[in-house]
Amino acid sequence: MKSLTIIAEKELLLRLRDGDYTAFEKIYSIHKEKLAGRLFRLLKSWELVEDILQELFIKLWNNRDIIDGDKPLEAYLYRIASNLVNDYFRSVSKDKNLADELWHRISEVYNPFEEISQESADQELFRSINKLPEQRKKVFLLCKLEKKSYAEVSKLLQISEAAVNDHITKANKFLKDNYDKAIPFAVIVFCHYLIS
Repeated sequence: MKSLTIIAEKELLLRLRDGDYTAFEKIYSIHKEKLAGRLFRLLKSWELVEDILQELFIKLWNNRDIIDGDKPLEAYLYRIASNLVNDYFRSVSKDKNLADELWHRISEVYNPFEEISQESADQELFRSINKLPEQRKKVFLLCKLEKKSYAEVSKLLQISEAAVNDHITKANKFLKDNYDKAIPFAVIVFCHYLIS
């Protein structure tokens, strides 16, 4: 039975590569629900899920001639979906309004991994911040939580702006490397926005 599924998938992929739109629609109907469920757990918005799915299947159609029929299509689709979600979160981390909207959405319907609450995510972030060397922690908290400029922190702590920049760069790297990997991806991205 499994080999029949593989054969049927290969046949669909061959038809897709030849530009058969019916094969494309069949692939879409087979995979859209599972992809949508996984995307929703990350994005917390059906509107965003629809946008990502649309872009994903446009990419599938546009790149149909380079799809390897010997490899599972599902893995290929998940790789595209993952890249699109990462691109979305990167754009969010660069846009304060998008980041605020994402944080609001996450805090409203939060908890894709039931055991992790917002409170525990915040506690983990502050545990990681507390592991920073004392001066670096001061610089980080003044710049990122109190929103002071590098010049203000430089004057306040009597260090150069270059030293402030160095502390922030090293704090960012430390937090990215040491922040608990169990915290959901969306929270990590939001925290990355805070420390960028």
